[in-house]
Amino acid sequence: MSNEESAEQSVRRMSKAQDKYGLNLRAWTACHEQDIIARLDRGDHPQQLLEWHERKLAWLQHERLVHLGVMMITIVVFLVALAFMVLVPSTIPVSTIIYLAMLGLLIGYLRYYFFLENTVQHWYRIADDLYARAQEQTERNTDTRLKPDDE
Repeated sequence: MSNEESAEQSVRRMSKAQDKYGLNLRAWTACHEQDIIARLDRGDHPQQLLEWHERKLAWLQHERLVHLGVMMITIVVFLVALAFMVLVPSTIPVSTIIYLAMLGLLIGYLRYYFFLENTVQHWYRIADDLYARAQEQTERNTDTRLKPDDE
């Protein structure tokens, strides 16, 4: 693939309307994993793939950290609404609405955070595999340079 083709694909990807209001992280992670496999099959150098993978892994870790913070805030509001329902009966109508809304958000955030956490753990394994492949290739290249020619 030439640089011009790659640049065209990047421009097309950046102009997609579906990414304008948020990235489908599940599709993004699956696409990245498929890309790593395809590029390894094509013979790309594992060290370059490892560097690119680690950069994307850092983005995913940042996403996970942000959602951990948001989830903690949601839990606090959820618990405060529950406390108001139990301790201040006069606020039951309002606190019940807030409690149920926070319960819905909390379930969604827990599912999403579970996905993020498991994906990060999976990507650590991918990084380990890429590192091992890069080490093997480096050792093979070193061995070939050190062996005398049989000519």
